[in-house]
Amino acid sequence: MNAGEHWLLAIGAMVVAAGTAGAAEPQKAWEASGFKQPESAVYDKATGAIYVSNVNGDPMQKDGNGFISKVGTDGKVSAAEWVKGLNSPTGLTLVGGTLYAADVDQIVAIDIAKGEVTGRHTAEGAKFLNDLTADKQGRVYASDMPTDTIWVLEGDTIAILLHDEELNNPNGLLALDDGRILVGSWGRMAEDFSTKVPGHMRVIDVASKKVSDLGDPTPVGNLDGIEPDGSGGYLVTDWMNGVLFRIAADGKATKLLSMNKGAADLGVVPDQKLALIPMMMDGTLVAYKVE
Repeated sequence: MNAGEHWLLAIGAMVVAAGTAGAAEPQKAWEASGFKQPESAVYDKATGAIYVSNVNGDPMQKDGNGFISKVGTDGKVSAAEWVKGLNSPTGLTLVGGTLYAADVDQIVAIDIAKGEVTGRHTAEGAKFLNDLTADKQGRVYASDMPTDTIWVLEGDTIAILLHDEELNNPNGLLALDDGRILVGSWGRMAEDFSTKVPGHMRVIDVASKKVSDLGDPTPVGNLDGIEPDGSGGYLVTDWMNGVLFRIAADGKATKLLSMNKGAADLGVVPDQKLALIPMMMDGTLVAYKVE
């Protein structure tokens, strides 16, 4: 995700829109290191483990260098290279005992109990599958960021759900129980991933395939991960600017925390009120207590 720096032109507007009123800054609980371009973190309540994707190279290349790490909720790495043999894994999601990973143009299925890859589902024509989310029926959705496309894996069948420029280079995804999918848009990007105008939250109605704004359409940032905040809103990261936002159900953003560039696809441990943020440029996974 190397990108130019002319995105600074939009920062003033973003900061005004986001604000900081009423926001209690999250406190760092722990930090784990030694990762190789960690992009996504997901917590598995069934096993008590956190899984972290490691790109370990160019995120759009099939180089065979990628792997998944396994970490405890105390921040201790139990298996640095728990599952190997991937290319450039990014987004992760769970369905029962299966961990799914976005891997360039494939959705890879991993049997958690065995720690083994059990399936590779190729999205023909996809350029860069980024984030994943799963609905309550077990369907897995993937954002193909450069092509404004959402793919869906149902069983062993993978297909395009939607192709629409209104997705505004979709990155983060979160399936809701009401048949909608939240989208964290990056903003219309150049080849180097830079944007003149940053993105904001969008919504897909899966049944009608209609794309709309999540309330307030004010540009927020180059959005990456999305997770529920436990209070009806969402925790959302901005990769380029290193920001953690709380975004309300009406789309209004509040800046919670400033970090380094590369704050990627976060996960959460709800019972501990932890936000797990992979810092892709730093090679760390940082847990913050978010009240």
